[in-house]
Amino acid sequence: MPIPTFSSHGAVIPRLGFGTSRIGDTSSMDAYAEVVANALKIGYRHIDTAWKYFTEKATGDAMRASGIPRNEIFLVTKVSHEYLRADDFARMVDESLSNLKLDYVDLLMVHWPSPEKVPLAETMNALAKAKRDGKTRHVGVANFNIAMLEDAIRLCPEPIDSLQVEYHPYLDQSKLLAAVRRLNLPVTAYCPLGRGQLINDPVVAEIARAKGKSVAQVVLRWHLQQPNVIPIPRSSNPTRQAENFNIFDFTLSDDDMRRIHALARADGRIAHPAGRSPDWD
Repeated sequence: MPIPTFSSHGAVIPRLGFGTSRIGDTSSMDAYAEVVANALKIGYRHIDTAWKYFTEKATGDAMRASGIPRNEIFLVTKVSHEYLRADDFARMVDESLSNLKLDYVDLLMVHWPSPEKVPLAETMNALAKAKRDGKTRHVGVANFNIAMLEDAIRLCPEPIDSLQVEYHPYLDQSKLLAAVRRLNLPVTAYCPLGRGQLINDPVVAEIARAKGKSVAQVVLRWHLQQPNVIPIPRSSNPTRQAENFNIFDFTLSDDDMRRIHALARADGRIAHPAGRSPDWD
């Protein structure tokens, strides 16, 4: 079954991706590459990496080894917050492309904002220049709150095509999702399974039993049934990779969706890099 897509300013983004942050206990580039290669073999065509993940080299190797035409893979990478000055930004884009051994990526993102250190206008111009120079087909931002996203859209000379944030049933992102939906942008959800915290949730487990599915499949289906959400689960386990991919043969009821939405907690956020957690409201 073809993976559904989301279209944004010419970007056609597969609605299910594969994340490469912290993919298991792999300790070598060959092991990383094997994990990504298996994901591609299963059918994933949206691969999310970043300079900060140390998986760019392995991702590029896996893509070449797969035999899949380059234009069939939607590849994302990111420039880390330490390198948002224009000259640093350009250097890190070139370093990522060198790691990947590719001429371009499909989506280049600012990994975390750092407006207190680097004017956002400078960063957005550097991001746009990477697109104009042919080093990325599309541009986006990650971990921006609503105000930052609106500023980025206003300041970037090229269209912003995507926002990536932490999102799972324990974290209420309804305000952010509503704002992004009004802008007709997709939200890429990292930590979509709450880094395993949802696996033992009794509400999701009850729904999963009724559907004859796993908890992970139910949570990923919950993401998928929200019109502009793109989950990017990660796993080094081939069985779980395949399970996470097989979420297109069932649906959740409106009541199922409401029950899972109701799991949101005040302390639901998981990703807290030092100094990198903006106020989402």
